[in-house]
Amino acid sequence: MKKFLLAGGLLSLTLLATAQHRPNTDTSWKKVYRESATRINDLVHTKLDVKFDYSKSYLNGKAWITLKPHFYATDSLTLDAKGMDIRKVAIAKGSTLRDLKYRYDNKQLFITLDKTYKGGESYTIYLDYTAKPDELEAEGSAAITDAKGLYFVNPLGKEKNKPTQIWTQGETEASSVWFPTIDKPNQKTTQEIYMTVPAKYVTLSNGKLTNQKKNADGTRTDYWKMDLPHAPYLFFMGVGEYAVVRDSYKGKEVSYYVEKEYEPVARRIFGHTPEMMAFFSKITGVDYPWIKYAQITGRDYVSGAMENTTATLHQESAQQDARELVDGNHWEGTIAHELFHHWFGDYVTAESWSNLTINESFANYSEYLWNEYKYGKDDADHHNFDDMSGYLQSNSGAKDLVRFQYRDKEDMFDAVSYNKGGRILHMLRNYVGDSAFFKSLNLFLVTNKFKTGEAHQLRLAFEEVTGRDLNWFFNQWYFGSGNPSVDIDYIYDDAAGTAKVIVRQTQKSGKVFQLPIAIDVYNGAQKTRYNVLADNMEDTFTIRYTKRPDLINVDGDKVMLWTKKDNKTLDNFIHQYKYAGSYLDRREAIDYASKYLDNDKAVAFLKTALADKYEGLRSFALSKLTLKNEKIKADIEPLIARIAKEDKKPAVRARAIRMLGEYNNPAYAAFFKGATSDSSYTVAGYALSAYSKVDEQGALALAKELNKKPSRGALKAAVMSEILKAGDERMFDEVIGGFETMGLQEKFDAVGNISTYIAALKNTDKVKRGIDAVVKFREEIPASYRAQTDPYINGMVLKGILASKSKALEAQPNDAGLKAQVDYIKAQLSEEDKKGF
Repeated sequence: MKKFLLAGGLLSLTLLATAQHRPNTDTSWKKVYRESATRINDLVHTKLDVKFDYSKSYLNGKAWITLKPHFYATDSLTLDAKGMDIRKVAIAKGSTLRDLKYRYDNKQLFITLDKTYKGGESYTIYLDYTAKPDELEAEGSAAITDAKGLYFVNPLGKEKNKPTQIWTQGETEASSVWFPTIDKPNQKTTQEIYMTVPAKYVTLSNGKLTNQKKNADGTRTDYWKMDLPHAPYLFFMGVGEYAVVRDSYKGKEVSYYVEKEYEPVARRIFGHTPEMMAFFSKITGVDYPWIKYAQITGRDYVSGAMENTTATLHQESAQQDARELVDGNHWEGTIAHELFHHWFGDYVTAESWSNLTINESFANYSEYLWNEYKYGKDDADHHNFDDMSGYLQSNSGAKDLVRFQYRDKEDMFDAVSYNKGGRILHMLRNYVGDSAFFKSLNLFLVTNKFKTGEAHQLRLAFEEVTGRDLNWFFNQWYFGSGNPSVDIDYIYDDAAGTAKVIVRQTQKSGKVFQLPIAIDVYNGAQKTRYNVLADNMEDTFTIRYTKRPDLINVDGDKVMLWTKKDNKTLDNFIHQYKYAGSYLDRREAIDYASKYLDNDKAVAFLKTALADKYEGLRSFALSKLTLKNEKIKADIEPLIARIAKEDKKPAVRARAIRMLGEYNNPAYAAFFKGATSDSSYTVAGYALSAYSKVDEQGALALAKELNKKPSRGALKAAVMSEILKAGDERMFDEVIGGFETMGLQEKFDAVGNISTYIAALKNTDKVKRGIDAVVKFREEIPASYRAQTDPYINGMVLKGILASKSKALEAQPNDAGLKAQVDYIKAQLSEEDKKGF
């Protein structure tokens, strides 16, 4: 599972990291130990025959479930089956069905078997049922915004510009909304699914498409078979009008199911998949174990993506047009993440949600591994820094990585299981070395294949390979909480020829971390490394020298998960940039120098950093050269202009263009105008915004022309911004109508510009309809996010419009239309939000 992200205008929320799902007034859950589900009966095989009722959004199903008692004999069976109509429950003996007694509470089926079955003795249960997912009340999480298992998208075709689709989402325990099962991660089963659909649709499920049969009523029945066992939450069905683009890996089918308009670019989006399969097979020592690998996109998906075995589902944001891809495939990390789950998550599955780290920490870290392999260490370390920052900003310091107390299983999908867990693996890899790290992963996977795993088994695999006792590491990082904060000081005594490196742990928890640290000492380019252990609140390490070092660099590989205050000098940091040279070494130096823009040496250094070999740091250096200082602003203008025109990376050119726009220099008008046709949406969008600063009317006319052509991302935002701030009421139906038909993510990105437009409108009916569109969007946001999104939509968007209209009313107090607009907007706000008006 990949996290879900909403970002819009003035609000940027990584909801996975920070979401408060529901008010935590009830703390009784803290006393509940979340053990692995007890296995009384084990799933063996699941056979399903399903048909879809599009008019009601129902699934009519038949199920044959083969099970066996895990160890102890039993005469009963409990199946998860949420919100269903159960028509028949029977024991199947060949073709003979014998009814069984059962009790159903709308969540579980309690079945009395026909006899007592011994441990390991198989039996098959037959069920006839109807699943009604839209009638089930189910609450999701920060990573998974809904939990009704089976989703009908535009089933009656009433929504224009939206395809009719069906897709399923099983994690965490929502597969039991559409078929009866034992819906726990420590169950595994093989499967067969017969899916009957209108013949115009294609289908996708786990395993191999074995047969297709045309029916007399215009439908077709597809038979999908999965011979290898996997967990029920990984079962998948997808139905819709898709283009299917075929690829391969070692003779196995690799396929990409996309909406038909994206067929020409499907390989540009997903085409690295075979190479990823080869890379992950190599580093794990386990060749991709499944019969095929398909990826499909789904409209209105409730998460980022989901690793259903052999059939990954991606949200529609994965679909990018050719011009978007000029800026880079923003979905590539997610593609890697979900694929790596086919080793960590599908092949070996977390035995309980408490041990979710077995699934998500590894998938998170796979993004680093892929970037490192494909794009180099700077790119990977940039990703590592961003993910570490996401954890550090998530206020998750009190949570263990493996935790057996949680309010709800959905709460495990957070910045600890993902971001922190990935960074812990990065530290572990550095500590044991690459060879031992990947050999340990192989041992863990081979030992537990097609079964489940937990953190202790991971520890044992690492201990067997390395010969080291790693209890301290796992107790500290897996079964403990928080992270260290450190102050690092340096005391040089040239007379004695000693340097003292003082590492103080300052975390408020008072917990003392055991920290193996590499200290690198530089004289020019020559480096000497000292490996030390900091395991006290304060440790002092003495280094002898004949010549004072140019740099002492603590955490030489920059792998520690900590916050730090590193008391180096500017000269130290400049030396670090030049000779230590990792992404974080260079970033730290740029960041430090940017705090001393009154220092000519710092400014000169930042100017050299504008030519850094990695585009991410060139862009970072640009962002740190503030234009508030007039001397610096004048000095760096030629550099910014050159970067805006010549840098090879669109993201860097775009940032430089945005900065160049701040000069309000008409001399750049032709350049800005020309750059709006750049192949990069980001460059073109920033260029249009910059052009507006020197020729507002020209930019508006250009925006109207650009609006007639397809655009996305920064260009679409800039085009709409220019049009909307002009308040052209003739475009109302296009603007507001377009907003009303957007998906949730698109609305979040657009609502800031929409509010500007509504504020500029004069017609009262149009203002009201615009307000209605914003309010409807507010209500569409899943309840689990409202605590975060309402302050933005109410407090900034709606109140921003209200402030504009109220100011206009003050100037024209007799304007009945303005008064009606103000009153209407106030009516959409809570009493708390109305304060001040």
